[in-house]
Amino acid sequence: MFAVMVNDSPKIKVAILDLYEGEPNQGMRCIREILNQYGEINNLKIEWDEFDVRQKNEVPDMSYDIFVSTGGPGSPLETRYTEWEEAYFKWLNEIERWNSNPANEQKKYVLFICHSFQLACRHYNVGIVCKRRSTAFGVFPVHMLTDGSDEKIFNGLKDPFYIVDSRDYQVIQPNHNLLQEMGAKILCIEKNRPHVPFERALMAIRFNEYMIGTQFHPEADATGMSMYLQTEEKKKTVIDNHGEQKWKSMLEHLNDPDKIMWTYLHILPNFLNQAIDQWQPELA
Repeated sequence: MFAVMVNDSPKIKVAILDLYEGEPNQGMRCIREILNQYGEINNLKIEWDEFDVRQKNEVPDMSYDIFVSTGGPGSPLETRYTEWEEAYFKWLNEIERWNSNPANEQKKYVLFICHSFQLACRHYNVGIVCKRRSTAFGVFPVHMLTDGSDEKIFNGLKDPFYIVDSRDYQVIQPNHNLLQEMGAKILCIEKNRPHVPFERALMAIRFNEYMIGTQFHPEADATGMSMYLQTEEKKKTVIDNHGEQKWKSMLEHLNDPDKIMWTYLHILPNFLNQAIDQWQPELA
């Protein structure tokens, strides 16, 4: 059961699928903090376990209620047939079987972030996953499509809303026929640049009622991003590629409560709301 009463508070089990391959990152810290904050605000006991997918071939079983699959380094195209990826897609197939079984009234909700989103798009063949001409890194606006304006995890967000982007790959050229057959919906796309002859990347897709993914990092907070931007390596990269003014403007965007922190405070909490809503009678 999802809601087990422990000291008069419901207990929720979350699995974090860590795809960072041991590399230092802010994503795991941010996800942990959001789960802690959400539990405190909503008087819920949220417990989570972390699974080292790429280094230890670890994946969760079906005893968990909610799954968050993280970003990570490297190419989403060059890991086909590796042991860890086969285990990962086997886990994903188990989620689909569980959710398609009418006997399982309590469904499993999954959020794919960045690298995981790219893997899911490749797995479902919903678009072309390819390398970008240059790295996308920084704070950018994304634009909702019609389905995005009705998406529950975007509740409270403006159009456009601001996100942390950090990727060398992208998903473009959506397979609209397949998306329609799946019941999937494209929710938002990257900033429109009419002066540049490139397709806009897909920035979020609802794959089905229980699975959703974002190309960006909805868990990113101002503290972690600011620390990252101010490391010597990243500062030099941004200034060399975009100029010092761009680097300074990134830091300013981080301190704007209507930009990154607004997204941080809404998307992942909204996802948790949606996953937990199915147990509202038990949580009442």
